[in-house]
Amino acid sequence: MSSSISDNINDTFFFGIYKDVWRRLVPDGLTEAEADFIEQAAMLQPGAAVLDLMCGYGRHTLELAKRGHTVTSVDNLSDYIQEIQEKAIAENFSVKTQLNSLMNMQLSESYDAAICMGNSFSFFSKEEAQQILANISAHLRSGGCFIINTWMLGEIAIRHFKEKEWFYAGEYKYLHDCRYLFNPSRIESEHTIVTPDGRAESFKGVDYIFTLPELGELLSGAGLLIDGIYSTPRKKPFKMGDTRAYITAYKK
Repeated sequence: MSSSISDNINDTFFFGIYKDVWRRLVPDGLTEAEADFIEQAAMLQPGAAVLDLMCGYGRHTLELAKRGHTVTSVDNLSDYIQEIQEKAIAENFSVKTQLNSLMNMQLSESYDAAICMGNSFSFFSKEEAQQILANISAHLRSGGCFIINTWMLGEIAIRHFKEKEWFYAGEYKYLHDCRYLFNPSRIESEHTIVTPDGRAESFKGVDYIFTLPELGELLSGAGLLIDGIYSTPRKKPFKMGDTRAYITAYKK
């Protein structure tokens, strides 16, 4: 059975069926394209040290390790961490893992880059984000790069918000019911997944919404300056109406 660490409502988001459905939502080729983006944006040299935060099942960790980098992966779901460990050992990759929440993670090394992909940064409130960013910045080398991938920027979420939506993820039917709330700005959601044999599983989540200026202020407070904002890993400049953002920031 999966287990997680911490008391954030999103800590159980990837339990059960969704843990596997999430893989089906990742388009073919996206991981490789994002790894290209990370290497280029962070100007990674062979053997660079990368910190992968909320690493999930390790799609970025394993791809970057495959390319010769040393990756430290942090996630609060034991199943994911175990899967990464087994694959890294089988492939003789240079990967270190830590089963922990971002609020409680223990870092002792310095990194050339840190990444938080797949919208994971939105799981944290302003106060939590400040603590996490301070910890990240303290362990980034001077000039090191921090990359956030999100679809919960205020500029995105307000324009594309839907109260109710359903779609198919492979053979699974996925429904979600959302409320956009303020003070703090956030989307509270209830998700239901229906399996091909008719079983249904429901779970809740919260995404905290930061506008680009608000996110820039949070990053700057931790000594990280935004350098670029893109809508795709191919570095298409971000504009209003886009549904994804890749944000690069560098340590002062």
